[in-house]
Amino acid sequence: MTDVPVDEMSFEDAIRELEQVVGKLERGDVALEDSIALYERGAALKKRCETKLTEAEEKVAKITLGEGGQPTGTTALGD
Repeated sequence: MTDVPVDEMSFEDAIRELEQVVGKLERGDVALEDSIALYERGAALKKRCETKLTEAEEKVAKITLGEGGQPTGTTALGD
């Protein structure tokens, strides 16, 4: 695990660490207190990944298309 705050992680870093957390928990060779801390970190990482995916989906959904289906730009998320 890293010392980087979860809310500052990129999607790629968060998913990579989440995979490590899941691996450790699946092996079952972690003490109870450590398992709880890992689970909490994993939950935060999962939420971060979901947030970053939602942001990306919103950006893609806001791409405007011109004639012939060619991208012409984007619109603000509030539009």
